[in-house]
Amino acid sequence: VTHKLNQPLKILLHIIIITFLTVVTQIGGIIYLIAILLIKKSAEKKRLKRIGIFAVLYLLATFLIVPNIAPIFGREKIKETEFLKAHSIFYKLANRNYVRPELNQTIGKIATEFEKRNSGIKMVYLDANFPFIDKFPLLPHLSHNDGKKIDVSLIYENDNGQLTNKKPSISGYGVYEMPTEKEYDQNAVCKKNGNWQYDFPKYLTLGTINKDIEFSEKGTRQLAELILKQKNIGKLFIEPHLKTRLNLNNGKVRFHGCQAVRHDDHIHFQLK
Repeated sequence: VTHKLNQPLKILLHIIIITFLTVVTQIGGIIYLIAILLIKKSAEKKRLKRIGIFAVLYLLATFLIVPNIAPIFGREKIKETEFLKAHSIFYKLANRNYVRPELNQTIGKIATEFEKRNSGIKMVYLDANFPFIDKFPLLPHLSHNDGKKIDVSLIYENDNGQLTNKKPSISGYGVYEMPTEKEYDQNAVCKKNGNWQYDFPKYLTLGTINKDIEFSEKGTRQLAELILKQKNIGKLFIEPHLKTRLNLNNGKVRFHGCQAVRHDDHIHFQLK
């Protein structure tokens, strides 16, 4: 009887794992399924073997196969340079570092230009898009589903006002540059309207680090202005109080809406 009970539970567990891997990495669910099918149920140490096969296949797919298939879907891997880097290896391991070729060129240009003005300071990206299929959601985002969008970190400075590459959150999200008492508090407005998810990323920091740094108005404004200068960039999302504080009067700077999440921990921008 216990064996019979276990079977539906095992199937349910596999379904949960496949769903989770698909949501986080797009390709992980399929690779997990292949790993299950490759190892016979009767095999000794089958769980260990499945994990091993999954890991090998996943890494092969992520670093060798996917980058070569993505261009068929009009996307390519972000070309990292000395001055354009992922916030952590997670974004590359999870295949969240794909964009349209046009956006790839543009972010490279912005990063190079930014470093020219601020020696050694990098543009650090977070979530971009998955490699395949338009409209396939990159959760928890509402819109990163067509290769045209990317999130980048705000710029920070250390005690003596010098720009730094350090960031305050392990994931890159969830540590907010809060509005002052005099500034407009969009978070309070959205939550009052029932949009409870608006500051949800505070639970996604994975821990806070570098407590000795603070938000750099000068650095972030300069980065935002470089982004806005690009003719093919159609929109930039940043929280309203930062838009005011940084004096970003360009018409491309929009409010993302209460149904999204707050943008005072990163900048989102996208192609027209």
